[in-house]
Amino acid sequence: MERIPYGSAGLLALALLTACSDVPAGSGRDGVAMAGGGARGASVSFSPQDKTSNVPTDQPMVVAVHGGKLTSVRVDGGKSASLKGVLSGDGTRWRSIGTARPGTAYTVTAVTEDAAGKQSTSTSTFTTVKGKETFDIETITPNKDDTGLTVGVGMPIMIAFDKPVTDRVSVERNLTVRSSKPVEGAWHWFDDQHVDFRPQKYWPAHTKVRVEAQLAGVRGGPGMYGKRDVTLNFKIGRSQITKGSTDEHVLIVRRDGKKVRTMPMSAGQGGQWKYYTTSGIHLAMSREPVTVMTSPGIGPGQAGYYQLTVYNTVRISNSGEYVHSAPWSVGSQGNSNVSHGCVNISPDNAAWFIKNTLIGDPIIITGSPRKLEPTNGWGHWQENWRQWLKWSSLKAGPTISF
Repeated sequence: MERIPYGSAGLLALALLTACSDVPAGSGRDGVAMAGGGARGASVSFSPQDKTSNVPTDQPMVVAVHGGKLTSVRVDGGKSASLKGVLSGDGTRWRSIGTARPGTAYTVTAVTEDAAGKQSTSTSTFTTVKGKETFDIETITPNKDDTGLTVGVGMPIMIAFDKPVTDRVSVERNLTVRSSKPVEGAWHWFDDQHVDFRPQKYWPAHTKVRVEAQLAGVRGGPGMYGKRDVTLNFKIGRSQITKGSTDEHVLIVRRDGKKVRTMPMSAGQGGQWKYYTTSGIHLAMSREPVTVMTSPGIGPGQAGYYQLTVYNTVRISNSGEYVHSAPWSVGSQGNSNVSHGCVNISPDNAAWFIKNTLIGDPIIITGSPRKLEPTNGWGHWQENWRQWLKWSSLKAGPTISF
């Protein structure tokens, strides 16, 4: 999703500069500060004007010259607070890119050259609005420690903030996704502290992805600004999609479209709602060699209580569902449902499955009356594209190639 290059303030600034391009040097008409070497020399205009205070951090700094061209522009705010920019093709306008830091005094130095080749230097200063507090990215997924940096084709990008964000548009427009194979995608706000990205369709296999959260100085709410920029690089592995039916009692694994494994399974026995395996598009959330499972909502000494040590498990939801080794139910696998909600497979199949599964691989279960909720684990693909876009501030767009 490409960041919106101009805010309304930036467009207004450019309009003012265009309207004032024929104003003699130093006239200062229309609120645009002018500096230069006289009527026949190059004159420079700055927006914001010299000595302006309380400038919004997302307002672009614009420098324009009449009667010459810009040879260099520097915007310096001290340590780690300089602003980069882009120069127009004819050399007459420069516009900053990125976001300024709150509560920072900036000095703009512009070097110009007139038609006779004479160089001159003009300066201007401005101060950005002060911030009362900062917000930061608390976690970003995928990541090296929790998921690894090679993930499945269903993997969403998930960002959690340490404080509630109310200016969602400002934040979302500064979240950029680049990919080696462009896809249509969109961000989706689950609440004020969680925003996730997914493509309209699964990621193409072997795609390289970069997330650029350019949030330093970005307004997240009244008086609150981003603390830092964060960049994440990861890649999509081969395409592996597993499909299983609670009616047919079988899991079929396809890799890059070819069937590579057929595994008899036993799903949730039902009776009580919590004992049904959920139907829907699950994602592999974790691979756990050993998992201790306990009965949901039932304590020790109560009827139906259990505590089991289970091996070679792949988590598929937050409600306690796994695909895992179940030697005690091998006789039922392939013909009936006897579990408490998990997908039971044989020890040999479970050892193969955990070894050959990437975090983010889709695991699709059908046949159960209980549906996977979009907020149950990583149920992102449970929402169709229209539903997903309903909670996006800027809607869909293609990723940027790199």
